[in-house]
Amino acid sequence: MARPPTGGLVRFCLPMTIRLALLLLAAGPAAAQDLQLRLPLDCTLGETCFIQQYVDVDPGPGARDHRGGPLSYDGHQGTDFRVADREAMEAGVPVLAPAAGRIRGVRDGVPDGTSPTRQDCGNGVAIDHGKGWETQLCHFANGSLRVATGDTVRAGDPLGEIGLTGRTEFPHVHMTVRRDGTVVDPFPAGLWADPPAYEPGGFLAAGFADAVPDYEAIKAGTADARTLPVTAPALVIWVSLFGGRAGDIIDLRITGPAGQEVFASEVALDRTQAQLFRAAGRRLSAARWRGGDYTGTARLMRDGVEIDRIETVVPLK
Repeated sequence: MARPPTGGLVRFCLPMTIRLALLLLAAGPAAAQDLQLRLPLDCTLGETCFIQQYVDVDPGPGARDHRGGPLSYDGHQGTDFRVADREAMEAGVPVLAPAAGRIRGVRDGVPDGTSPTRQDCGNGVAIDHGKGWETQLCHFANGSLRVATGDTVRAGDPLGEIGLTGRTEFPHVHMTVRRDGTVVDPFPAGLWADPPAYEPGGFLAAGFADAVPDYEAIKAGTADARTLPVTAPALVIWVSLFGGRAGDIIDLRITGPAGQEVFASEVALDRTQAQLFRAAGRRLSAARWRGGDYTGTARLMRDGVEIDRIETVVPLK
């Protein structure tokens, strides 16, 4: 899980009493008209990018997002927009200016995959939007920044590319919003021009393999087989997801080329996790599998309701 940025371009840590005040006295409708935000990534939310974590609104040592869910952690002061894995990140995902303004500060040169002391934000940008509003965006890829201090930007202008620099464990851009130096949660404050839908958890990726893959391969984006031989020792469907909660059910199924069910299983989650993976499948019990396309389907069930669904296909030759 990403940790809260605490050093770098601008101040991050606030006394608890101030943090509570900012959350309770979030910008009202009039103030919200001063700033309208757009999505800070060039992606399709819910398909190629996801909001994994929100501002922590819990006044105590626990964590709670603005909808009362667990998609945050203690002291988190921003919104985390992620991509599924490092392969998606390495394809180059532009980070965009969330609103028009002037670049107040920039840091580049933090090596990818590193978190130097007091540089939790990694490579980042701070934008002054006027009337006391500011956004800070963190974890850019090293060398990707396209702006410099003093530049003016319009909403949607490219700033750089999503990366894995600073104190983070998954590829994302962290965006903190402030007014007069005080953190504001943009969701209850009504700051979005087109409010992103709240997803209470969901699938990041899915694929097939001939054995249960290593989680590092899944996070790297290299676990999915493009094809499998008909003599594969097993047929395994795996899924990665965010926002899993204790009691959730992951329904995993594999269907053969003639539409016949090859495998079905329900996996129950025993604890709440920010990100995780599950895999299940069937061993080869004959000389070979039937050739053709095999479809894997996964459903995330919560209290009997389908939260998300994903499909993946692999040809067996």
